[in-house]
Amino acid sequence: MLEKMRSVVNPTHLMVVWDGGLAVQRLELLPGYKAQRPEMPADLRSQIDAIQDYLAAEKVPGYCADGVEADDYIGTLAIKAAAWGWQVVIASADKDFMQLVTGQVGLLNPNDKEPRIWGRDEVVAKTGVNPDQVIDWLALMGDSVDNIPGVAGVGPKTAANLLAQFGSVAGIYGRLTEVKSAKMQAALAGAQAAVERNLKLVKLHPVECLCEPADLMPGAPDVDKKRSLFSQWGFKGMLAALPPMFAMKQEELI
Repeated sequence: MLEKMRSVVNPTHLMVVWDGGLAVQRLELLPGYKAQRPEMPADLRSQIDAIQDYLAAEKVPGYCADGVEADDYIGTLAIKAAAWGWQVVIASADKDFMQLVTGQVGLLNPNDKEPRIWGRDEVVAKTGVNPDQVIDWLALMGDSVDNIPGVAGVGPKTAANLLAQFGSVAGIYGRLTEVKSAKMQAALAGAQAAVERNLKLVKLHPVECLCEPADLMPGAPDVDKKRSLFSQWGFKGMLAALPPMFAMKQEELI
């Protein structure tokens, strides 16, 4: 996956970010936040060390900190890198990152059959709202993946239609009597506290990020280590794509 994404984007700098646990402020807002998620499958857990070995051999920078959700660090780093004047690509299928999309920040969904960088147009096509409305869109719908309840009867299309009419959550509640359906008015009124809490839950939080450009620069891969790992794992195609050992030794002698 990493090699495929690098071939599409050809980045000069990159970082792999790992979850370090749930953010305390989100748990304070909603104790059940992400509580329904099953534990990591045992067959995946057993591969984590191997993944770390591969990234070390590939000389790809990584980051993980206790209590820091990967989403928050990625969001903070993306904004910081954009401020450096960089074009930034976040490689993730997580819909929360759509709130960050700008002219400088795009998304690469590893699940897309035809890899492409998502910009504003792709976000609008997917959600029906602009990137700067994604937080409000998510707050209205809730998110079953993160165990965040939304407004009863409000799905993606209804949330998009409400935001097209009122612009924002604040606009909806400031003009609630203008919502045509009495049933929807009642549902929105009853869920106002939850929606306002959801705005804080789904918004990516700034966290400490001391990264400088040099920290994101990949090093020269350890080809011998990669060869050893690929042999161990039976990755025949990736093993065959490595430079022949004889050619490498000749080059070193020259």
